[in-house]
Amino acid sequence: MITIVIAEDQQMLLGALSSLLDLEEDMSIVGSASNGEEAVQLVKKHQPDVCIMDIEMPIMSGLDAAENIKDLDCKVIILTTFARSGYFQRAVKAGVNGYMLKDSPSDELANAIRSVMAGRRIYASELVDEVYSESNPLTEREREVLVHMADGKSTKEIANILHLTNGTVRNYISTILDKLEVGNRIEAITKVKEKGWYS
Repeated sequence: MITIVIAEDQQMLLGALSSLLDLEEDMSIVGSASNGEEAVQLVKKHQPDVCIMDIEMPIMSGLDAAENIKDLDCKVIILTTFARSGYFQRAVKAGVNGYMLKDSPSDELANAIRSVMAGRRIYASELVDEVYSESNPLTEREREVLVHMADGKSTKEIANILHLTNGTVRNYISTILDKLEVGNRIEAITKVKEKGWYS
């Protein structure tokens, strides 16, 4: 019997997923959580084979929870509406065994659970395609400038740290905004994090 914990903050969906998987003869739901923190506690308590995890949940996100239980003997399948390559790349780094989208056919989830238990990794094909088709347009120096921008440093502070003139830093920032097709620093930082290019 495959034991499962489900973490999903939308109660109706949580109930539907539990009912759906309970119909499978080889699966049993041992716990359900409405946030990432509860999910971590339930995984530690019940030691399930698999934890199905949403990403955007209160208190602790599904990705944070996945990182928290990485060292436990529990396979993690992310089930989300968010087809964002940044989320996907972070999930892969956290060692998740599957990343599926909520608009997948319902029988795919049960099959994915069995595949993951057999040692395979199941990732939504559209995410894999996106990750490999899109690369970071910023140069190494532009990335350095962006990291300091993300830390809240001013143009002058960035210039001092990187031993550049204020004008040169302003030029870098202008180029970064152009390449990322955004209007300001905050949008640039957000986009780079979403795409998984922030490091």
